Amino acid sequence: MKVKVLKKTAHELKIEIEGSGHGFSGHGLCNLIQKRLLEDKSVELAGYDIPHPLASNPVIYVKMKGVGKPEEALRKAAEKAQEANEQFREALESALKA
Repeated sequence: MKVKVLKKTAHELKIEIEGSGHGFSGHGLCNLIQKRLLEDKSVELAGYDIPHPLASNPVIYVKMKGVGKPEEALRKAAEKAQEANEQFREALESALKA
């Protein structure tokens, strides 16, 4: 997976994710990151786009309310997503053992 910065200002960040998979897997990753970004009170706007599900890489956009850096908000969102993934994995393993 490769991340390419398309736009970076003090309050905005737009990145493209290459190699995340197309279709559902791209939507799954981006939707999870978007939801975690929107939980952050300093984020004004967060969204993603996959211009064409078979031929395009997902693009994630973050705009801050004026405080905080968008790259830091994105890092925190990725960490929260990773924690949720780990919790799910542990719960799944426990359920499968029962």
